[in-house]
Amino acid sequence: MRSRIQPSLQPLSSLLVVGLCLNWPAWAWSQAAATSATTGAGLGAVTTVFSFDASDNEDLAHPQTITVFDAPGAGTGPGQGTLGIAIHPAGAIAGAYIDDHYVAHGFVRAPSGALTTFDAPGAGTGRGAPGCVASNSCPGTVAWSINPAGEIAGQYLDANGVYHGFLRFAHGTITTYDVPAAGTGPGQGGYGESINPAGVIAGEYSDASSVSHGFVRFRDGAIIVFDALGAGTGPGQGTYVSTVSGITPAGEITGFYADESSVEHGYVRTPDGAITTFDAPDAGTGASQGTYGCSINPKGQVTCFYVDASGLYHGYLRAPDGTITSFDAPGAGTSSGEGTSPANINPAGEIVGNYVDSSGVNHGLLRAPHGTITSFDAPGAGTGSGQGTFPASNNPAGAITGYQIDATGVFHGFLRNPQGWGSSR
Repeated sequence: MRSRIQPSLQPLSSLLVVGLCLNWPAWAWSQAAATSATTGAGLGAVTTVFSFDASDNEDLAHPQTITVFDAPGAGTGPGQGTLGIAIHPAGAIAGAYIDDHYVAHGFVRAPSGALTTFDAPGAGTGRGAPGCVASNSCPGTVAWSINPAGEIAGQYLDANGVYHGFLRFAHGTITTYDVPAAGTGPGQGGYGESINPAGVIAGEYSDASSVSHGFVRFRDGAIIVFDALGAGTGPGQGTYVSTVSGITPAGEITGFYADESSVEHGYVRTPDGAITTFDAPDAGTGASQGTYGCSINPKGQVTCFYVDASGLYHGYLRAPDGTITSFDAPGAGTSSGEGTSPANINPAGEIVGNYVDSSGVNHGLLRAPHGTITSFDAPGAGTGSGQGTFPASNNPAGAITGYQIDATGVFHGFLRNPQGWGSSR
């Protein structure tokens, strides 16, 4: 499976497509495994709050507060630590942390700052490899999406290297599942990428030939699968679904597909199954170039990035009528592997993501609906190549979560709030 944390924009390759987005699932029922909670104080659960003034973005012309946090048990070595991934309307954050054995564990952080960790039943516990975040190959549990009810969709990688999906209910019970057509070899399987308010999950799976396909899992456990027209049928090709916010309340889905030449194209799937494909102007036509789909809001606006023929990343916003507007963050580098990488769009049309400068350093970006772009860096973010700030998602109130990579290569979660939003923050 592909990783989904930011592209070089990704130290991870794409842990998210937050960065990139992709595959696998299942059917079985079980209950929550280990769950532990912390109030955010003491060793292993560190919370630091910083305040600063926003830039001249008129929509954000008031002080912002950034809280940096670490899950208890998170490792402190390179490629270890805490990643904030998804944030719901009230400010709860779902994500993952990597321990000192490179094993992943899920967590949910309450608006109060209390943090609960969890593992899906059957998740692998063997030592992972350094750098496994970048390839999305850490054994264990990763939470990818959280809905307003606090239900979480995600993945777990078992001891045999096979992916499975899970649904964690707000009270902590976990149901695991597999897509019937999913492969059972290492690197195959399936999981949910996004969950909507109705509890419908969109995700993807890799079959026995390592070809990816999309799926929708309904509240009753029924699963349907789909492929975008033109999706390739070779290993590493196929159809992928966006992480965090790839499905709307109405059931529209966005993502991307890799064609037979491994060129990427975006798509939107309506609730009745009709799929519209699209390409951003100036998108490259070489392998791993092209147009990606990262996030769709209730209005049907889609954002992500495209990679041009020079390997440079550019952001775009696709309107419901299909009009595509490209944009680049001020300060973004102009060489291959640099540029602008949006990750998520909220109901108001505010876009968050990151950009890579000419030194290979990552910075957070927030694009207002009218197009103004604000840059920001999480406190403690490293300033070396591949380090920096990686926003992953934003909620309707404008709160942003993500992670930063410090000077020693350790991940730390963050929450960026408009000051005064959420009394407990």
